[in-house]
Amino acid sequence: MRTIRPLLAAVVAAFAFASALLFSAAPASAHDVAESTAPANGATVAEVPASVSITFNNRPLAIGSGVTVTAGGENWADGPVEIIDSQAVQKLRAGAPAGEYTVVWRVVSSDSHPIEGTFKFTATAGSTTAASGSAAASPSGSATSATVPSVGSAPPGTGSSAPAADASQPFPWSIVVIAAVAVGLVIFLAVTARKKLAASDDSEGPASAE
Repeated sequence: MRTIRPLLAAVVAAFAFASALLFSAAPASAHDVAESTAPANGATVAEVPASVSITFNNRPLAIGSGVTVTAGGENWADGPVEIIDSQAVQKLRAGAPAGEYTVVWRVVSSDSHPIEGTFKFTATAGSTTAASGSAAASPSGSATSATVPSVGSAPPGTGSSAPAADASQPFPWSIVVIAAVAVGLVIFLAVTARKKLAASDDSEGPASAE
């Protein structure tokens, strides 16, 4: 029986290892997520903002990012996406019309995995953003500048803390593979221990009869 006890201890240890992989390793390997958007998903704003943004729980990589801001069948995004701290910011072209806008975004998270999502907002008035070079002519604190949401925030009453819509993440298959290997090890050790126990019982039977 002494030879069986180490095998049983190994089985218990392997089972504990597999449980630890399943319950603790998966959260550690989770990819970045979008925490909020500006404007918030489903919000109605007074006018088309100068930019839209997506805020993440970590800083995304400054490669492979793309944001389209579509209304009336036209993409109103202006220039490349800017990564500012944990935000992806996309400027909009001047003259964007009133109406419903659909924002489709895609970034590379801090763990090098691409993530993507979409959200919508409605503008009751078209963009009043001045053309390049004329913005300085507007007095500080004017109504025009006050209606443009600041980066990383949503217009009052739109619920900027709400999670971003339709954010997707790749499934962590590596964790599943590791867990499957660990479970297989548990099964193998259990079968081996049972065979050793059966062989030990067979060998001790004739000896005890004598």
